[in-house]
Amino acid sequence: MMQDSLSADDGDDFEDGAEDGALTLPPLVIEADQDGDRLDKALAWLVPPGLGLSRSRLQALIAEGAVSRAGPDGGPGEVVTNHKGRVKAGEAYCVLPPPPAPAEPAAEDIPLSVLYEDKHLVVVDKPAGMVVHPAPGAESGTLVNALLHHCTDLSGIGGQARPGIVHRIDKDTSGILVVAKTDAAHQRLSEMFAAHDLDRRYLAICWGAPDIGDPRLRGIEGVEVEPGGVVRMETQIGRHPADRKRQAVLREGQGRHAVTRFRTTERFGPMEKPVASCVECVLETGRTHQIRVHMAHAGHPLVGDTVYGRGARRAAGALEDAAREALDGFSRQALHAAVLAFEHPVTGEELRFETPPPADMQALLDALRG
Repeated sequence: MMQDSLSADDGDDFEDGAEDGALTLPPLVIEADQDGDRLDKALAWLVPPGLGLSRSRLQALIAEGAVSRAGPDGGPGEVVTNHKGRVKAGEAYCVLPPPPAPAEPAAEDIPLSVLYEDKHLVVVDKPAGMVVHPAPGAESGTLVNALLHHCTDLSGIGGQARPGIVHRIDKDTSGILVVAKTDAAHQRLSEMFAAHDLDRRYLAICWGAPDIGDPRLRGIEGVEVEPGGVVRMETQIGRHPADRKRQAVLREGQGRHAVTRFRTTERFGPMEKPVASCVECVLETGRTHQIRVHMAHAGHPLVGDTVYGRGARRAAGALEDAAREALDGFSRQALHAAVLAFEHPVTGEELRFETPPPADMQALLDALRG
C-alpha cells in the first residue's frame, strides 16, 4: 500500500504534512529533453519512485482535476485535464494525489455464497462484478472485505491487502474460489496450484465453435487435438507489448508457459457454421486472463469480452431475435469458474465443488437454446 512506501529512508523529495494524510509533492519541472512530450508521459518520468503513481494512475488524476500548472508562488494554478496535451521545457506542474488508502482492508458486511468452511479454509462462489482483493480504484467492496467480516482468522501469507487469497479470478468472471484461513493451509494450497495438482474447470460461451473441424485452429502453433475432440493449446503468455492492461500470446522465450484444454459441448446456430458455442475449459496452468487470451488466439473470443473480443460479432441471422438480443446485450465476459476439486491441505479429504452458471449466463444459454 502507498503508506508502506512513504518512509524517511526513501530519499524522495516530498512531504507528508497534511492533517488528512494526503501526500504533498513539490512542483514537477519539465526537463529540456521532455519538451513536446505528452503530459502523462512527462509526469510519469518526473514523479519520485515508490509512490504508486503509474502513468495510468496519473491519467486518472489528470481527468479528476488533481493536476495543474504551478502558479507564481509554486502552488496549484490552472487545472489541466488533457493528459495528451504537450508540455514545454521549464513548465512546472502540481500533482495532488488523494490521501493514501488504509494499510489494511476494512471488514464489510457483504453477503457471501459459502460452499464449504472449516477451521482451515473456506470455499466461496464469487459473483461477477466483485474484485477479489483491494487494489487502486477498488479499495472496498471486494471479496477480501467481505471475508474479513465473515471470519477474522484468515492466513497472513498473502499480506495485508490479500489475507487468505491463494488464487484469483477476474472481476467480471464468476465462480469458485478457495481461501486459506491458516498459514499451513495457505502454504499447502499454494504448492498445489504451483504443481497444477487441482481440477479447475470453467464454463465459457464464445463466438463460433472451437472444435476438431475448425479451420481457424489449423496452423496455430502449439495447438493439438486430443482424443474426444479436446483441443489443447500450449503457448507463452505475458504483457501485451503495446498495451500493458492486456495479456497476449508471445514468442518462445517470452512470457510464461500456459496450457488450456477446451471442448465444445453445445453449438448454437447452423451446425456447419455455429454463431456461438458453450465450451468447457480446463486450466493446466493459471496465468492472468489465460482462458480469455487463448480463446481469442484461437479465433473464438468470449461473448461480452470487451478487452479481447473487440469486433468479434458473428453473423447471427440464423438465430431467434431473443438470442441475438441476448448476445448483443451480454455485458461481461461469459466465463464461470464452475468446478474446483482438490485434496484438503490438512486432512487429505478429497473435496469437489461445482456450481451452475449465474443468472445472467443461464439466461443467455436459455435464449441461445430457444
